[in-house]
This record gives sequence, C-alpha cells and structure tokens, in this order.
Amino acid sequence: MTADKQTPLAMHEERARYRTYLAFGDPDEFGDPRLGPRRLFAEVLGTFMLVLAAAGGGLLHARGEISLAAAVVAPGLTVLAAILAMGAVSGAHLNPAVSFAFALRGDFPWWRVPGYVVGQLLGATLACLFLLAVFGNVEHLGATLPGPGYHAWQAFLMEIVLTGGLVSVILGTASKAQNVGTIGALGVGGYIALAGLWAAPVSGTSMNPARSFGPALVGGDWTAYWVYVAAPLIGAAIAVGAATILRGHGGDATARTAASGALTSEPAPDRLR
Repeated sequence: MTADKQTPLAMHEERARYRTYLAFGDPDEFGDPRLGPRRLFAEVLGTFMLVLAAAGGGLLHARGEISLAAAVVAPGLTVLAAILAMGAVSGAHLNPAVSFAFALRGDFPWWRVPGYVVGQLLGATLACLFLLAVFGNVEHLGATLPGPGYHAWQAFLMEIVLTGGLVSVILGTASKAQNVGTIGALGVGGYIALAGLWAAPVSGTSMNPARSFGPALVGGDWTAYWVYVAAPLIGAAIAVGAATILRGHGGDATARTAASGALTSEPAPDRLR
C-alpha cells in the first residue's frame, strides 16, 4: 500500500481523536488550577442558559403563552446542549447539588465546590436579571413554588425524590466529575424533561438550588425557598449512597472514564490542545 493511500485513513484517525478530545476533554486540563477561570466562566454561562430556559419557560407558561410541556422540556434540552458544549471544560455541573454530590462521592475536590456554587448562583441571578429587564417583575419571574393545593412538605418530599433520581443518572453517566458525551447529555437532559412532565404541578421540579435562587433573589419572593435548598442536597446525598451500593466508592480510575465506556483514557495529541 502506498503512502498516498494511507494518508486519508491517518487523517480520519486524527480527526476522530480530536473529536473525542473535544467531547470528553483531558483529565489533566480539568484538574489544572491555571484553567480555573475558564471552568468557572463555563459554569456561569451554562447555569445562565439553564435558568433562562427554566425560569423563562415558567414565566411564559404562567402568562398562558406556552404549554406546561414546553416549559418543562425546554430546560432539559438546554442542559443537553450545555453538556455537549462545555462538559469537557467544567463538567457542566450547573447545579450546587451536583457539585456537592461529586465531592461527596470523592470525584471532585471539596475546595473547588465553593467557586462552582458561586458561579452557578451568579449565572442564575444574571438570567433572572435579564428576564426582569425583558418582562418586568411578573409571575414571580418563573420561581419554583409548591403548586396550588400542595403544601411545602409535599414539595419537599417530591424534590428529594426527583433530585435523587437526577443525581443517580448523573453519577451513572458522568466521567468522574464531568458530565460529558452524548450518553450523559441525553440521560441528564431526558430525565429533567421527564421529571417536569409529571411532577411540575407539585413542586415546580427545580432539583437545583441555583435555579430557585435566581428568581427568589431578583423577584424578592422567598416563599418556601428552604424546600429548594434542603431537598436537593438530601436527594443528592441519597443518590451518592445508592451509587456506592451499585458501583462501589468513587474517586478511582474507572469512574474517570465511565461515560466513554473505556477503562483507559488517551489524551489528544499535544498539537491539538
């Protein structure tokens, strides 16, 4: 076989390695302290996108302009897109409960959690400031509240169960502390949409303290906000316990590449980084 005939195959393999690198990233870069600002920006941007869709959808549904199905599917699709776009950069946590779960499982250092949480809360706040500028302070800015006819304790229990399911999906598809790859994006985004389709009338299906923080802060309505902080954290802790039973302890080499389906990880060539 001549060298000319080998060139197209070699180029195809190089492009495939590069696409894999873009999708799954490099564990060394994910842990590189010099790239901390890039990761935090990704969390701000990703959470902004999520809360814009979630709170904006809730606001427009309350005004009767879109259906409940559209309002709850939109954030699921947004998370799917965010994982594909920036999961290799920050892990696309977009949720303090998710960062907490990764740290509790031993796949994410505790000292990085506060920065991620601040970035997530900032992204949520900016999204709601945008909604305030566009629509004014109407319909609680899409806040998550117990539904009509439901008490705070009912919403609390629902959020525990829903968040436990969400974090279980995340821990089962993530690569260590990163939501990456098509499988993870479809699993997490699909779960968020499905949970909203059946449970939104009870609690608003927040499953995310940052998603609830933005509308509460900007809109000034802190009704039952404790539900949307305590319940997701409890649900996340339960999911970590379930993951330990199902898969053993986190923090090992296998956890780092679970989403890719491989037991080893090959970083991209230096010139492609």
